[in-house]
Amino acid sequence: MNKIIFIDVDGTLVNEHGVIPNSAMVAIKKARENGHLVFICTGRSKAELFPDILNIGFSGIIGAAGGYIEIGEEVLLHERVQKKDVKHAVDFFNTHGIDFYLESNGGLFASKNCKQKIRFIIEKLLRENPEAREDVEKGIQPFHDSLIENEDLLRDDINKISFLGSSVPIERIQQEFEDVFTVIPSTVPAFGSNSGELSLAGIHKATAIEKLIKHLKIKKKDTFAYGDGLNDLEMIEFVQYGIAMGNAKEALKVVADDVTDTPDNDGIYNSFQKYGLI
Repeated sequence: MNKIIFIDVDGTLVNEHGVIPNSAMVAIKKARENGHLVFICTGRSKAELFPDILNIGFSGIIGAAGGYIEIGEEVLLHERVQKKDVKHAVDFFNTHGIDFYLESNGGLFASKNCKQKIRFIIEKLLRENPEAREDVEKGIQPFHDSLIENEDLLRDDINKISFLGSSVPIERIQQEFEDVFTVIPSTVPAFGSNSGELSLAGIHKATAIEKLIKHLKIKKKDTFAYGDGLNDLEMIEFVQYGIAMGNAKEALKVVADDVTDTPDNDGIYNSFQKYGLI
């Protein structure tokens, strides 16, 4: 029986520098050749799914931490943040000196100093790890280059909001937005401590998966998912076979049905082989 597989991006499909291991590409292509459906299931919005990811070839996309579902040319779901809630976030982050960017399907809109801060992070990475230049140029550099500056941030096309590390505890940020957003730590280590993302409350990867498999008339017993971060918890618990990467947060490993290797140690490929997907 053919299966449906959901794969997170940051820390799962890509390594800590944002680079996709060749083994993961091979595994996904082979799984699809074998008749299985393979979906991206990520916190990223569509504007952050760069060609190196999409060119692998997927059956569809769950993006914005469950707020967006796309199958071929069909958009099954697209939830957006209300403009008043965008304003609340923009005002709070600006007041507290927190760099952030707003995610839409059409672009990533950066706060005043966000792009400069990302540039600083890249320069620091290269100073400390000069051998990682190729990875940085493939991974985080395209993200930096895609950030749009000097645009009106009070928008009605926003899916999700991400913020960089600062001295403001993430618990304070969670408290500020608990009525409207789910606030979780970032899955990108380079963004620093207290970095994270705001997604719409009550919407997560599992709610999107449930909607999608019902639409496709696929049984839950035929579902697999791979993840590493706290925004993967509901997904890993919901599917029949929830698999945590070797680099996953401990809380995710606890609820997972299995733990595979890290991205760079062929985690996806090895697990696909183990479960007979390839």
